[in-house]
Amino acid sequence: MAVDTNTDTAAELLPLPAGAGQEPSSWGARHAHDPTVVRDDDGTYYMFSTDAVANTKDIPSGVHVRTSADLVRWTYLGTALGGVPEAAAAWSGAQGLWAPEVVRWPTGEWHMYYSASTFGSNTSAIGLAVAASPKGPWEDRGLVVATREGEHSQNAIDAAVAFDAGGRPWLTYGSFFSGIYILPLDPSSGLPRVDGDLGSVIARRPRSVEGAVEGAFILPSPHDGRYILFTSYDSLFSTYNVRVAVADHITGPYRDFRGLEMTDLDASPAAVGTKVLGSYQFDGGTAWLAPGHNSVLTQKGPDGAAEHFMVHHVRFGADSSQHVVQLRRLFFTAGGWPAISPQPFAGLRSEAVPVPAEVAGTWQVLRFDPESTDVVPAARMDVECGDLRPAHFRGHPLTVRLRPTGPGCEPGTEIDAVVFSSWDWSRSSPALSFSGIDQRGVAWSGTREGLL
Repeated sequence: MAVDTNTDTAAELLPLPAGAGQEPSSWGARHAHDPTVVRDDDGTYYMFSTDAVANTKDIPSGVHVRTSADLVRWTYLGTALGGVPEAAAAWSGAQGLWAPEVVRWPTGEWHMYYSASTFGSNTSAIGLAVAASPKGPWEDRGLVVATREGEHSQNAIDAAVAFDAGGRPWLTYGSFFSGIYILPLDPSSGLPRVDGDLGSVIARRPRSVEGAVEGAFILPSPHDGRYILFTSYDSLFSTYNVRVAVADHITGPYRDFRGLEMTDLDASPAAVGTKVLGSYQFDGGTAWLAPGHNSVLTQKGPDGAAEHFMVHHVRFGADSSQHVVQLRRLFFTAGGWPAISPQPFAGLRSEAVPVPAEVAGTWQVLRFDPESTDVVPAARMDVECGDLRPAHFRGHPLTVRLRPTGPGCEPGTEIDAVVFSSWDWSRSSPALSFSGIDQRGVAWSGTREGLL
């Protein structure tokens, strides 16, 4: 999964001219929304996404599929299904399929949970299709969860599947309306264990913000055995941001860094959930707007240990009608909280830095204020190690406490962080980056200046 040069990867991140890019062979990771990525037994990666551009003669609906050999360059393959399956279309009136979740089932088959709805309505359905391989063919198995406006408070879209410590599958779903729900699935069929079960609520937001939470994904933590809930807050068009919370049990309660429950309707709507990624811009780089609706790809890394990639879509600040999928390396701080790379993944070989590399120095730093949905501009700050002793990066992720000083930084700030190699897209060079959470529960990340 290494790449030799960055010419093609850099091109993936540049805005397209107006009117360009409607030919699928030119898309790469563009025009993909609500993505999930899986790896087949032969090493090929498959990306499944919402029909963000569809319903034309040459670009049909039915879940868009892309393939890659390296998680960097993506090729449009076509659609997984021949349009909206009959039962889902009859229930919802949907013209396309949203937010597919694809997962390897314990039986060896692959399961796809797709969503069918129309914008702003909770007359929605989640269906199931099954295949022997991610490349298909996919056989529709009908509806899994269905909700109807005026009858249900839930909204049956944005499905995701997680397995608990006992290997039992659970379905999470929900968008706006009454929040995020979870229910147990039958380990054989992949359908609800109890027919008609709509589950129990694990995250919600007040009506004052239109209940704006969706795109949930649960990751069992390799750090401490807890469950990490990822959700997206606010508007997918402009203010999307990713929040996390943790729980001892897969059904919750999920609490953020400060201990607030994700079902809390009394606290400030922006205060609940630990914000780990939002809109931002590095000096000289692209302004990235409204990152969200993430999944997580977990696989065995080059050293045999598990590695994680957060997969999400994001919009271009210069033209928010354009969006693209990015993958970011995901680590865990000493305290067990997810740390998301500030730089999109460019391939392991591209990201390799000369070692040892000193951690202390001048960094371009992002601070994701949970109360703000503005684009965060990187600030130039000096960063030193918390124990005041020199620390050096030697090729493997380094957990360390960092002390930044600079504009907007409160005195005494200390970040429980992970330092790792990355690709600096603004300067077109390998770099060191960090990500972590300070003692107040605010997420920071940054990229070091002048390393090479």
